[in-house]
Amino acid sequence: MFKELRNLLSFLTILPFRMDQDLLSDCARFMFLFPLVGALIGLLAGLFGWFAFSFLPSLVAGALVFGVLLLLTGLHHMDGLLDFGDGIMAHGSAERKIEVMHDQLTGAGGLTLGMMTLLISTLAVAQLNVGIVVQAVVVLEVAAKVSMVVGAWAGKTVHQGMASSFLEAMHGSKGNARLVAALTISFGIAVPLMWFSGYGLSGFVIVLSSVLAGLVIVGVSHRHFKGVTGDVLGATNEIARMVAVVVLVAVI
Repeated sequence: MFKELRNLLSFLTILPFRMDQDLLSDCARFMFLFPLVGALIGLLAGLFGWFAFSFLPSLVAGALVFGVLLLLTGLHHMDGLLDFGDGIMAHGSAERKIEVMHDQLTGAGGLTLGMMTLLISTLAVAQLNVGIVVQAVVVLEVAAKVSMVVGAWAGKTVHQGMASSFLEAMHGSKGNARLVAALTISFGIAVPLMWFSGYGLSGFVIVLSSVLAGLVIVGVSHRHFKGVTGDVLGATNEIARMVAVVVLVAVI
């Protein structure tokens, strides 16, 4: 289990954990632990946020907290978001759209989607305060990570690539069990954190919103690309986090 956790941390973060040759297979089989890694990422960024919101204006603190979240994940998912935006805005067949996604250049679709996601997420995080920021950022990152699990469970493979092993692991009876485990972990973290912070069942609503966001993105991906790719899963992380933080601000 230690090796698998190490591979998960090396895959999802820039923390100095050594990866090995079983990286993708381990991460696929233990994808249900993505929300747990998200909680660690959120805790680190949230503690930084507690310091930032204590001494800085909220807009500056919010931007810094969101920047730390992106930094801890190595901008890996943001790259997928930009490619996803380019792909859905491209004209032509699904194969043509996937070809555009794999292009090294970033077009207007990716740039616009990336800017809107960054702007909305940053402004929403800036609405938090020092008393709730740690709990909120933990819940947000848990929500972002479980959305990828949902995306892999609901999506179908387009071609053999990095995402294939994740989608294969999340299908069938074992995939269903892994989904239940991921949801249990996510709600088990989010609901108590927000409940004991005085915000009732908002943790349940926030995680549920990210699950729904993941399903919507899968639907969009199937329509445009006839399936789900690694870029789509990365985009799911970023878009679901944005949805979750907007919902969080609304409910608190």
